[in-house]
Amino acid sequence: MSQLSLLEPPAQTDNTVLPWRHIPQYLSAKQQQLLRAEAASYPFERPTLTVFGKQHLIPREQAWFADAGCNYLYSGLMICAQPWPHYLSRLRQQLEREFNQPFNGVLVNHYRDGQDKMGWHSDDEPEMVAGSLVISLSIGAARDFDIRHKQRPERHRIPLASGDMLVMQPAMQQHWQHSLPQRKKIASDRLNLTFRQLIPFYHQQ
Repeated sequence: MSQLSLLEPPAQTDNTVLPWRHIPQYLSAKQQQLLRAEAASYPFERPTLTVFGKQHLIPREQAWFADAGCNYLYSGLMICAQPWPHYLSRLRQQLEREFNQPFNGVLVNHYRDGQDKMGWHSDDEPEMVAGSLVISLSIGAARDFDIRHKQRPERHRIPLASGDMLVMQPAMQQHWQHSLPQRKKIASDRLNLTFRQLIPFYHQQ
């Protein structure tokens, strides 16, 4: 991926600049192959969340890799940092060079088939560094990525294929929510790698 392609302008609609960029085929076929093979050893879990007083297993598998002190809290669930695997660490270094921003954590979601999903949310937890980018990478089955504005009746859908990148600017988390809806006809799996910058030791202050 060249530096030039990373400088493509963000998406636009009605002359309004949208706070994300879709970069197709950012990951090479070799990178995808190596990351998929490595993911076979990731410590995936399906934690239980409490929603409206009822407990539910999350509808996907997840693993959190991060620097020491970068534990992650969402929906009342604390996820402790696991050491960086080799190829995820190499990808992290590549992203830090190309985007000139540190990334000290990555959430890996494993959608086993089209039944697995992610509900509406924003990546706006207080331990995330204000003004930082969130970088999302897809490997495996193509899935729709839905985006909706928090105040306006405005929605967008981005089909994300294997190897695609989505760069989320800070304003996206402030004004928009996103989700990955079910697609029951999809039988194959998908990995999503979401790189973030957190405040180290936030939960120990």
